[in-house]
This record gives sequence, C-alpha cells and structure tokens, in this order.
Amino acid sequence: MVASDPIVAEATTDRPLSLWRDAWDEMRRSKLFWLAVALITVFVAMALVPGLFAPKDPYACPLAEARTAPSGEHWFGTDVQGCDVYTRTIHGARASILVGVLTTLGTTALGGLIGVISGYVGGWVDTLLSRVGEVFFAIPLLLGGIIILYSFPSSTDTPYLVVVAKVVAALVILGWPSLARLMRSSVLQVKPNEYVQAARALGASPWRIITQHILPNSLAAVLSVATINLGTYIAIEATLSFLGIGLQPPTISWGISISEASGLGYVQTAPWMLAFPSLFLSLTVLAFIMMGEVIRDALDPKLR
Repeated sequence: MVASDPIVAEATTDRPLSLWRDAWDEMRRSKLFWLAVALITVFVAMALVPGLFAPKDPYACPLAEARTAPSGEHWFGTDVQGCDVYTRTIHGARASILVGVLTTLGTTALGGLIGVISGYVGGWVDTLLSRVGEVFFAIPLLLGGIIILYSFPSSTDTPYLVVVAKVVAALVILGWPSLARLMRSSVLQVKPNEYVQAARALGASPWRIITQHILPNSLAAVLSVATINLGTYIAIEATLSFLGIGLQPPTISWGISISEASGLGYVQTAPWMLAFPSLFLSLTVLAFIMMGEVIRDALDPKLR
C-alpha cells in the first residue's frame, strides 16, 4: 500500500541531489554559458588545428606585400614583413592559450595541494605554509614575471616548448598563493562537517578522508576562480610578450603580434595589424571570464 503512494513513488524515482548536478542544470539554462562555450570551442579549435582555419604558411612573408590593407586575398591585411595577419592571428592562438591552460593547471595543482595540506594539518604546518604564501602573494604577478623572465632570457634558438615552459613556470611560481588561500579556507569550512568526523571515527586514513570527503566538497570555489584566472594568464602572457620578455620570435602569439603592430607610425598607417590580434585576445579573455562567472554563480547557491 505504501509503495503505491504516488508521492513516495515519485520520491524514489528522483535522482539524488548533487551540488555538481544542480550546478550543471543551472549553467545549461544560462545563455551566457552557451556563448562562452561557443567562443572557447572556436579558440581551442584554432589552437589545436590552426591549419583548419588558415591553410597558409604563417612564416611566408613576401616583403613586396608589406602593409597591404585587408582584401579578398588577405582578409586581415599584412604586417610590416608582408606576413598574412589573419594566418598569424589564427596560429597565435596556440601559444597564448597553451600558456594560459598550463599556468592554470600548474597554479591549481600547486595551490590546491598546499591549501589542502595547510587546512587539513593545521598547527605549525599551516602557519609556515601561510607565511610562505604571503611572501609570494606580496609580489605583483606582472612585475615578478618580468624579473624572472629577464633573469632567464630566451633567444631565437631556444626551443618552442622551453620558451613556453619558462613563461608558465614564472607565472606558476607567483600565481599559486591565491588559490592556496582559497583552498585552505574551503577545507577549513568542510573539515568540521559531520561526515568528515564520522569517516575519521570509523578509522579512515587521512588520504581517504581528503580524497573522498574534503576535496570533492572544496573544489567549487577553486574551479570558478581558476577558470577566471585562465583568461587573466592569457592576458598576462600577451603583456609579457608585448614587453619583449615573454614568448620570443619566431614563436607566434597574440602578444608578439600586438608588440610588432605598436611600432612607431604603424597604428596610423596599418591599424589592422593591431586591431585583429587585440580583438581575438580580448574575446578569448572575455570568454574564459564569462565561463568562470557562470560557474561561480552555479556553484554558489547564495548568488542564485
């Protein structure tokens, strides 16, 4: 008789509630989410298979065609070396997005690990790690990146991956404290909960408690901030390359293209050299920031 009760039957067929499932249901109803997904998909595809969008050789630069205005042959015009701006803009997505993704993964992994250890262990370990984090946190990210990369310069003979690794390493070294502090605070909020205390009382190991109970319930805030930071790191890479101490030619990136386009007189005589790489850079940064905002709103019930 009880099983025939429609209310009970409906309750038993419902899926169990989950923060991540609720967040997904919230995100997929957002138009901003799908706009961000569309933009990120396009830019990631550009980074993975640039030849699909621009079959021309980005290093083919006939000087006779230097500073040609946009036309049917050169959609975005050409730069001072005669290189096709459209082709180099498409190929520039790889280095810029690669730096942003690797830096985000590095800062999230390092900051998350330090934050979990600091929040879970506590005591003098928490104090020591917090003080170390404050030292790095006090160094401005851009200024610190300039100092590190200036101390370990790259040349035109430096392999592509080594140049990228230097920029990523500099940003990871300086960017982890913010995520470590965020993860530490999340762990301190989750740690006193009853299910964590019950797992400890049943004899669960610290590793199991962290991986099965604390970490899954502490990632929400870190995930949203890391997504926003990804766009920020792409912008910082462009800034460092613009200053001539980030990625170096012959590597192609949006920052390098913007730097080359900002030379004396080029902004007035060939504005397309600056406009298109800047536009693609701005849209990429905006797409990841929008995605981070959507994730934050979906994972934080107070903001709904």
